[in-house]
Amino acid sequence: MKIKFADRMGHFRASDIREILKVTADPEIISFAGGLPAPELFPIEELKTVTAEVLERCGREALQYSTTEGYLPLREKIAARTNAKFGTALEGGDILVMSGSQQALDYAGKVFLDDGDAVICESPTYLGAISAFLGYSPRFVEVATDDDGMDPRDLERVLRSEPRARIIYVIPDFQNPTGRTWSVERREAFMDVVRQFDVVVVEDNPYGELRFQGPIFPALKSMDTRGQVILQGTFSKVFCPGMRIAWIAASPEIMEKFVFVKQAGDLHTSTISQREIDAYLEAYDIEEHVEKLVALYRERCFVMLEAMEREFPPSVRFVRPDGGLFTWVELPEGINARDLLSRCLKEKVAFVPGGAFYPNGGHENTLRLNFSNMPPERIRDGIGLMGKVLRSYSL
Repeated sequence: MKIKFADRMGHFRASDIREILKVTADPEIISFAGGLPAPELFPIEELKTVTAEVLERCGREALQYSTTEGYLPLREKIAARTNAKFGTALEGGDILVMSGSQQALDYAGKVFLDDGDAVICESPTYLGAISAFLGYSPRFVEVATDDDGMDPRDLERVLRSEPRARIIYVIPDFQNPTGRTWSVERREAFMDVVRQFDVVVVEDNPYGELRFQGPIFPALKSMDTRGQVILQGTFSKVFCPGMRIAWIAASPEIMEKFVFVKQAGDLHTSTISQREIDAYLEAYDIEEHVEKLVALYRERCFVMLEAMEREFPPSVRFVRPDGGLFTWVELPEGINARDLLSRCLKEKVAFVPGGAFYPNGGHENTLRLNFSNMPPERIRDGIGLMGKVLRSYSL
């Protein structure tokens, strides 16, 4: 049978990360590829307790259909935590619970993008966002970035030349893939620019709580005076990704459209998962749990940075992140990270080539390394093996 697929399927392609993760299923592989939290810190015993409590106390409600917006007590807790950490002024009614951040990105594309519209993004940007938006046939316009974040002058130039700009997608905190964080001054300058234009900002913040030292920076949403910013958050990186609980905070006008789309998509996010997380937040101190994550990731990050300093040739540059899950590596021009990956896989080491994070291609001399999912001794071994392969290029 000759099957006719929709034209939009031509925009979809296999994720580079998912294809690499198939290889890393081999337990001998030292994988710096996935953005995976440390499974040894999943609160399994606590979840057993709260799940039993939820089923005993309100099992029928927890297993029933629910409202599209989400369980209100959980939404109120999300708003309160976000206000305390990121300087926002949200209420429970401002929160829509999503089935993972990837759903929120897909729905942003569905709500705002027509064929040929422009998505403005950092260069590089999150591969999952590229994949989510591609289904709506946009053009990606990359804006220059540096260690302080997106260049506001380049952003203004792009916005003045792009009448069909519909979404500005950014990750200001411990960005995926680079690990960089926007300075407070850069955030303020960014908002000064976007206030001049009728364009929506999608602020993706999965990593903001994972700061290794110093204060957490205010969210762009806390500086939003026009209802332009959609703030995305998730429990995947500070709790458990398998529960698929994320959320957005947006103006009532935008929220209404997202609710319509979610009703058509999956009706609502898992009722029992929402109740379980709400019960956990009632019974346990999630801040104590986050502190354990931060301590573990800080140690693993520093081990990786020290190993790269020792093992990599001086011509290889890398980012020193202040938090999150990733660092970013720039190789000398002429070295292709995909070729490097092929050689490293023979040594049982994996990473993600950086070209996948540039929606318009290029930059094949870059790569992303994840430090959260490997113990220190395997990080040292893996970086040592990568260093050996890099030195074989005669740098």
